[in-house]
Amino acid sequence: MPDTSFFARGAGLTVGEIASRAGAEVGEGTDPNAVLTGIGPLDRAGPDDCSFFDSPRYAPQLATTRAGCVFIAQKHLALLPEGLPHLIAGNVQAAFAKTGRSFYPAALLPDAITTTEGISPRAEIDPTAQIEDGATIEAFAVIGPGVKIGRGTIVSPGAVIARDCAIGRDCRIGAQVALSNTFLGNRVVLHPGVKIGQDGFGYVAGPSGLDKVVQIGRVIVQDDVEIGANTTIDRGAIRDTVIGEGTKIDNQVQVGHNVAIGRHCVIVAQVGISGSTTIGDGVMIGGQTGVNGHVTIGDGAQIAAVSAVSADVPAKSRWGGIPAKPVREWFREMRFLSELAMKGRSARNERDE
Repeated sequence: MPDTSFFARGAGLTVGEIASRAGAEVGEGTDPNAVLTGIGPLDRAGPDDCSFFDSPRYAPQLATTRAGCVFIAQKHLALLPEGLPHLIAGNVQAAFAKTGRSFYPAALLPDAITTTEGISPRAEIDPTAQIEDGATIEAFAVIGPGVKIGRGTIVSPGAVIARDCAIGRDCRIGAQVALSNTFLGNRVVLHPGVKIGQDGFGYVAGPSGLDKVVQIGRVIVQDDVEIGANTTIDRGAIRDTVIGEGTKIDNQVQVGHNVAIGRHCVIVAQVGISGSTTIGDGVMIGGQTGVNGHVTIGDGAQIAAVSAVSADVPAKSRWGGIPAKPVREWFREMRFLSELAMKGRSARNERDE
């Protein structure tokens, strides 16, 4: 059984309630009145846990699981051990995610680190700051002149909010976050160590060295954005850097100045986006990808992990590789190079290696 000491188990839900909330069908022979209190992976789940199966590669774990119930797709029912309670779902991962949210609502958003309610006497708050009732400012947070913070927002210890920044309602500002030249919408989540609004990287080569280009824009983060730990977002140079509503950015991502990211995008860890790039709505960018400056990635495009985007990407296309190109073209080139390498092998070459 998974250790959930940081997120306590509650009274639980019946299998029938889980099915109703997740939009799943109770499988044949499964007791809808059985009560489950947690979730877990197939190999660690116990009789009180709900788990899921979404790939034949995990068939050995499915065969030996002790889970109290398992989400499974119709196409995989033949792999199900006899007598194992199950729920049939069209989208197994989505159904399991809904169940997790039902069991552990406290895990959805970071909570206050201390037990302080309201404004801690150990926080440093400028008298001109405007903080709505119901906001929580924890110890050692620093709130600068003219800052506006909405109700329901939690500012964690060590966070620094520079002058004239505005933070909407029901936001979560993690420990050691630093904001300057930034406006946040409502329900924005910034995990620990996020830095937003610092200088973009702008220099002009001159006879005496590198001359700095002033960065006088802002960062606009719209509603329901979540930004992972230690991500950095530069303010604009002469226009704003914008993160569209609902976008989710993973840990350790770098977003350069003047970048415009659309709504409901997914940007995975260690992506670097150079200045003045435009990213449309619903774009997905895999981890450790680099995006060159001044390119446009169209709505709904997908970029494979560890790619280098150096040209405009059409909407709804799938690109990957270095340099990135349509995935079919990329796969064809990789297959050709592999076959060419195999043809070049000889007994002598093998010995030389």
